[in-house]
Amino acid sequence: MTAGSPDRRRFLTAGAAVLGAAASAQLWLPAAARAAETPLPDGVFSLGISSGDPLPDGVVLWTRLAPDPLNGGGMPDRVVPVEWQVAEDQRFRKLVRRGTAQARPEYGHSVHVDVRGLRPDRTYWYRFRTSGQLSPVGRTRTAPHPHSSGGSLRMALASCQNWQHGYFTPYADMLDQDPDVVVFVGDYIYESTPSATGVRRHEGTGEPFSLVQYRNRYAQYRTDPDLAAMHANAPFVVTFDDHEVDNDFAGEIPQDPDKQPHDAFVARLTAAYQAFYEHMPVRATAVPDGPHIRMHRRLEFGRLARLNVLDTRQYRSDQATSQAGAQDPSLTMLGAQQKRWLLDGLKDSPARWNLIASQIMMAETDLKVGEGKLWFYDAWDGYQAERNAFLQEFKQVRNPVVLSGDRHLTMISDLREDYADPDSAVVGAEFVGTSISSNGDQDQEAFRKEWDPRRPDNPHWKLLDAHRGYHLFDVRRGGIDAQVRVVDTVRQPTSTPSTVATLRVEAGRPGVEVV
Repeated sequence: MTAGSPDRRRFLTAGAAVLGAAASAQLWLPAAARAAETPLPDGVFSLGISSGDPLPDGVVLWTRLAPDPLNGGGMPDRVVPVEWQVAEDQRFRKLVRRGTAQARPEYGHSVHVDVRGLRPDRTYWYRFRTSGQLSPVGRTRTAPHPHSSGGSLRMALASCQNWQHGYFTPYADMLDQDPDVVVFVGDYIYESTPSATGVRRHEGTGEPFSLVQYRNRYAQYRTDPDLAAMHANAPFVVTFDDHEVDNDFAGEIPQDPDKQPHDAFVARLTAAYQAFYEHMPVRATAVPDGPHIRMHRRLEFGRLARLNVLDTRQYRSDQATSQAGAQDPSLTMLGAQQKRWLLDGLKDSPARWNLIASQIMMAETDLKVGEGKLWFYDAWDGYQAERNAFLQEFKQVRNPVVLSGDRHLTMISDLREDYADPDSAVVGAEFVGTSISSNGDQDQEAFRKEWDPRRPDNPHWKLLDAHRGYHLFDVRRGGIDAQVRVVDTVRQPTSTPSTVATLRVEAGRPGVEVV
């Protein structure tokens, strides 16, 4: 059975069946109130639904009303009430929470409901209604009780989904693997111009700069059926990298400052951050303040795992351009406040596993074969003093594991105390997840020819692979079992999934091993 096939869309089919049987949902409002509603255009739930940032007693529910999603949304310029329901069963016979949210035009008629009062470690179903229209049915799950120390957590790691490079078929397989939570570490959209040679074509006529243009780009990505199905099946924990704004930007500095004056780029940041908030299942703490947004945060999964979500774009120094620059102790990736927040959270953690969602790779990548070093300056290699200080701190942290993206490759490594000394102590493990679609179907032989000669200079690398896909983790007290799940193609709407490798991290033993 292939990924993306009708059988693999069972959840959406089941949801449709529920909607068909849910005529009683028309009774959410009294008849007089329903008659007083001003009808909205058909298809207001074209962008689907999703949930995110699970807590032991709550979760964020999201939708955005957009009957004309690629042309600004198509909604009237007024506040629209949207009813929501949460139930213990898929047919909504056991309602546990309900209410009405306001979809406001100033936030693109997006809805973010921060539901509380739920029970820990439970599956719930949810849906929305407005103007006589029902949303698809979503499924979500709360985090375990804060003092829960047993059990397991199934987590998927995803990143880098370029619409033009391919279909998002890895999500069809992810749906079948049924994770408890999906951690998305950046590049949800790409800001690149439309390409006539892409597998699919970006909307619009150029890069997005305005709020409406970013809204349209997010809306296009949200229409991918496999992504929509996955959003409807499990909560996401999201953060952004560079392509949600502009390639390789740093703080308020664009990649090409000679072409984007500071004031213009600040306006672009403001638009991009607002569109990100409008399309993601995040709490009100992430409502942007102009060109600023609070994205680093911490989520607890009982005493089993603490997840620290980083923002490696907004507070960083501009990228170095030389080896000497990369070792400048004044450069920062996280900024002083976020750095202290992360260190405090790692040292004070009661969790068995301390997970760090970092958009970019922390382990060293030496690109130069033989003597000398050549680094990617946009990754942690470009901020070595801060990175090395973190690695020293990891010696005092219980079971640190870094989850990264950005590279469009699977790169799984030991984290070492000092990469200048290949024999230095291993202090943790890092999983750099491959992309959902970015780079498309790569030439595997060409990849091996380019990267295999570099392996002797990077003995900490445990696995390299260039297929599209995602990583799947089963987290238990004794260890983390990881699968590198890949698909055979993203150039077609369906694909065949497989496991290219399995790995394990043992509790109390830093590093990762291929099984």
